[in-house]
Amino acid sequence: MRLIAEGLSCTRGSRLLFEGLGFSLDAGHALIVTGPNGTGKSSLLRLLAGLAPLQAGVVRLEGGLPDIPLAEQAHYLGHLDAHKAALSVAENLAFWRTVLGSPALPVEAALAEVGLGALARLPVAVLSAGQKRRLALARLIVARRPLWLLDEPTTALDANAQSRVSALARVHLASGGLIVAATHAPLDFGSAQHLRLGEAIPASAA
Repeated sequence: MRLIAEGLSCTRGSRLLFEGLGFSLDAGHALIVTGPNGTGKSSLLRLLAGLAPLQAGVVRLEGGLPDIPLAEQAHYLGHLDAHKAALSVAENLAFWRTVLGSPALPVEAALAEVGLGALARLPVAVLSAGQKRRLALARLIVARRPLWLLDEPTTALDANAQSRVSALARVHLASGGLIVAATHAPLDFGSAQHLRLGEAIPASAA
């Protein structure tokens, strides 16, 4: 499996964030996207996730499901955690497990993996910011999707939780998955390529 992006361009208002951006990412590898605020890191992930229209260029997942849009073969974790505050931790995750399809880990097992097993019955409204982020990360492992698009995945997480994120990412990559992650903080995902926005754009970041 290979994720290929060619000739991508993105503007915000009248300002060009990037153009002619391309990369090729093989299965089992991560692409770590860095750069100053406002250079298009989040915008790039939204383009890949199908949440913003492509202004130029193409994105394709070779070896993926040919009749399924790329967005439906990807997990997108943005800045917002997308929880229903009145529902319990387990109910929120069960909802996403159903909506996303392709079930993987059971809800209870996924919560244990992110260190929330003891909080399953609590309403999300009482969780800390870090706990809410861990619940969002649990979505990655209750449904199988080959491509993970992660926007600042370690935001609000302590050192232990950040280690859990790295462990989950490494397991996903070891199984042949792909990850594109935008970050300001170091990410210990193992085999990774790096793309820095806000500098001269290479023809390929491979």
